[in-house]
Amino acid sequence: MELYGHPFSSYTWKALIPFYACDIPFEFRMLDQDHPENYAFVQKAHPAGKFPVLVDGDTVIVEATAIIEYLVASQEAARGLIPVDPRQAVNVRMLDRIFDNYVMGSMQRIVSAHIADGDNPDPDEIAAGETGLRRAYAWLEDWLSENALPPHISLVSCAAAPSLFYAGWVERIPEDRGRVAALRADLLAHSAVARCVEEARPYRGLFPSGAPDRD
Repeated sequence: MELYGHPFSSYTWKALIPFYACDIPFEFRMLDQDHPENYAFVQKAHPAGKFPVLVDGDTVIVEATAIIEYLVASQEAARGLIPVDPRQAVNVRMLDRIFDNYVMGSMQRIVSAHIADGDNPDPDEIAAGETGLRRAYAWLEDWLSENALPPHISLVSCAAAPSLFYAGWVERIPEDRGRVAALRADLLAHSAVARCVEEARPYRGLFPSGAPDRD
C-alpha cells in the first residue's frame, strides 16, 4: 500500500497512526516540491486535491476516516480500530466526527486566518476558532466524565491525537478540563503518535501562527 501525505499534516497523522500502531507495511509518498509527481497524483485522485490518499493496488481511497475504515475491512491487524458491536461502533464514529469537525475544524479556522494574512489575521475568525475550541473542550470534558473511550489505538485515537495536539498549540486546554488534557498527554505518549510527532518536528517552522516551544 502507498500513502500520500506530508508529515506535518494533521490528517496525514490520522492515517499514519493506524499503520504504525498495527504494524501494517506501506510506502509513504511525500507531498513536497521535490516530488511533483506525488502532488499531481493527489490532484487527480481527490475531488479537492487534498491528502492523505491511500492506494492499494487498483483501489484508491481518499479522506483519512475512509482510509482507516478500509484498513479495518482489509487488514486483520486493524480490525480492533472500530468495535464489532454496532452500538459501540456508533459512539466511535460519532467521536471521530466531533474531533474532526469541532476540534480540528475550529483549530483550522485559526490557522487559516494566519495563512490568509500573517500580519493581520482576521480577528473574527480567530475569535470564532477559539470559541469553538473552548466549547469542544467543555463538551469532551463532560462526555469523558460519564463515558470511557475504547482502548488505544482506535478510530477515536487516530482522530483525537492530531486534533488535540495542534489545537493545544492555538488554544491551550484550560486547567478545569483535566480529562481532556489527560487524554492529550496519554495519546502523545503512545509510540505511534510519538513517532508522528518526531517525524513532523523538522517542519514546525511551517506552522502559520508559530509553533510553541513544547511538545
